[in-house]
Amino acid sequence: MSVRPLLGSVGCSSRYYTTSGARSDDGLTLPLDDIDRPLTEKRLLRKLDLRAAFLTLIYIMNIMDRYNVAAARLHGFEEDLGMTGNQFNSLIGILYVGYLLTQAPSYKHNELGLRIALLLCGSSISNAFGALIASGILGSLDGALGFTAWRWLFFVEGVFTIVVAVSAIWILPDFPSTPSVWLLPDEQKLAKRRMEEEVAAIGHERKPEENSSGLFEAFIDWRVWWLGVALHLIACSQSFTIFFPTLSATMGYSATTSLLLCAPPWILGTATLFVVARHSDVTGDRFWHIAGPLLIGIIGFMIAISTMNTAMRYISLFFMAQNAVAFVVFLTWVMDTFSQSQSKCAAAIALINTMSSAGLISSSYIWPSSWGPSYVNSYIICILASVVSIAMCWVFREHLSRCNRAAEVEENVLGLPEGFRYIL
Repeated sequence: MSVRPLLGSVGCSSRYYTTSGARSDDGLTLPLDDIDRPLTEKRLLRKLDLRAAFLTLIYIMNIMDRYNVAAARLHGFEEDLGMTGNQFNSLIGILYVGYLLTQAPSYKHNELGLRIALLLCGSSISNAFGALIASGILGSLDGALGFTAWRWLFFVEGVFTIVVAVSAIWILPDFPSTPSVWLLPDEQKLAKRRMEEEVAAIGHERKPEENSSGLFEAFIDWRVWWLGVALHLIACSQSFTIFFPTLSATMGYSATTSLLLCAPPWILGTATLFVVARHSDVTGDRFWHIAGPLLIGIIGFMIAISTMNTAMRYISLFFMAQNAVAFVVFLTWVMDTFSQSQSKCAAAIALINTMSSAGLISSSYIWPSSWGPSYVNSYIICILASVVSIAMCWVFREHLSRCNRAAEVEENVLGLPEGFRYIL
C-alpha cells in the first residue's frame, strides 16, 4: 500500500530522499569529539548574537531615516517643498522600492524566532527613540547656519547612518566556512556542524538541489504566493507606523509633544516583541502568535474609529503598536516552512518580502490628509487587511497540519522513523 496519492492530494510532496548524511562543505564530516560542546556553543552563540546586534543597529538606522520624513512633516517639510495632494504619500511609497530584509546568520530553528525578533526589534526601537531624537533636533537646531530644522534632522542622522554602514564591512561575519578572525577554530567547526545538524534533523528527507533552481522552485510553489499575499496584507495593516507622528498630532498637542508621545507605545511594543517571539519558539507555534498581535491591533483601530477623545486615542496607539509583532513571527514561519532547501528558502524569502514591500508602497496612499484627523477610512482598511491576513494564515496552518498527518501515515506504512514536521 502506498500513501503517495494521499501526500499529493494535500499538496505535500514526499519528503524522503536518499543522502549520504551530514557533511561539511569540503565533503568531510567534522570531528567534534575533542570539543566541549556546551561551553563552545555558548561562546559561539554569544559572538553571533553580538554581530546580530550590529545588524539591529543597521536596521534601526534604516527605519529611523525613513521615520525622519514623518517627523519632518510636523515641522514644515511639505510647506517648504511645496507638496500638495498625495505627493507626500508618493514620497513615502518610494522609500520602500527595492527594500530587502537581512537574514540572521547561522542559527538553528529553535533559536530563530528570538534572533529574528532581535533583528527586527530595530523597527520598534527606531520608532520609539527616533521620535525622541527627532524632537530634540527639530526643537534645537531650527535656523542654525541658515538651515531649517527638518534639514538638520536629515544631516545629523544621515551622517551617522553612513558611518554605521561603512563599519559593517569589518564587523559583519561571513559564512562559517570562510576564514574568520572572530571565531576560534573549534567555534568555526561547531558553527558548520550546527548547520549540518539542521539538515540531519531532516535526514533522508532533504531534497537534492544539484540540478534544481531554488528560484524556479519558489516561483512555481503556490505557498510562496499565498504567504506573500498574506504578508502584503499584514504590511498594509501596519502602514500606520510611518504616519505615527501624524496620528499622534491628531490629539491636538504641539509638534514636539506629539513626537515625544510616540515613544511609549513603541517601547511597550519592543518588549512584547521579545516575549511573543521567545514564546513562539518554546511552544513551537506560529499561527496564534501571528493572529494574537493582529487582533490586538484591530482593537486599537476600533478604539481610534469610535472616539476623538484624547486619552482613548492615545491608548489606541499602544494597541496598534502590538500589530508589528505579527510581522516578525510571520517571517520566522516562512523560514521554518521552506527550511528543507536552502536555495528555495532564500528565494522564497526574497519573493515574499518583495510582495510585502509592495504592500508598504500601495498602503502609503490610504492615509491622505483629507481623511484626517479621524482617519476612519484608513483604520477600516487596516482592519480589513488584518482580518483577511488572519484568515489566510489559518488556511495555511490547516494545510501544513494535513501535510504533517500525511507524513505520519507514510512513516507508519513504510516503517520509517519520525521525520520532518512543519511548524504550525
